[in-house]
Amino acid sequence: MGFNVKQQKRRRKIAMSDAELDDFLGNEWTCRVATTGANGPHISPLWFVWHVDALWLTSIVKSQRWTDIQRDPRISVSVDTGTVYQELRGAELIGRARAVGEVPRAGEPNPELDEVELIFARKYYDRAQMNHDKRHAWLCLLPEKIVSWDFRKIAALEAGS
Repeated sequence: MGFNVKQQKRRRKIAMSDAELDDFLGNEWTCRVATTGANGPHISPLWFVWHVDALWLTSIVKSQRWTDIQRDPRISVSVDTGTVYQELRGAELIGRARAVGEVPRAGEPNPELDEVELIFARKYYDRAQMNHDKRHAWLCLLPEKIVSWDFRKIAALEAGS
């Protein structure tokens, strides 16, 4: 993967490996996207695709999130799962989002989006083709920094100490 996955100072051993991170991001469904707007921070949930070391987000172009990203492309995205402390896992991806393809998306051919849209359609709709509603467009985040955690590793650490 080649990312500079930040190793936490406390409990470095709970960070996910590249393979674990790929699997985690490839299988989780919902992320939270944090942006900064004229009135301060804004956070919203989105579905996403993790593909070729990038996080792909489809967003309504008339949303606060889209407006914020057009003003300031810096975003932080959190993906996490688990209900009790011992099973918490997650990752924070930080970087700049860029629009990809037509805005809004109407289905114009775009080779950069072919695989992403196929993965998205299969993941969320169990079909092989996207429906383009002319309200959404694609954003791509190539993370500059990723911080991950997997609290399931804590039991093994404590057993070894």
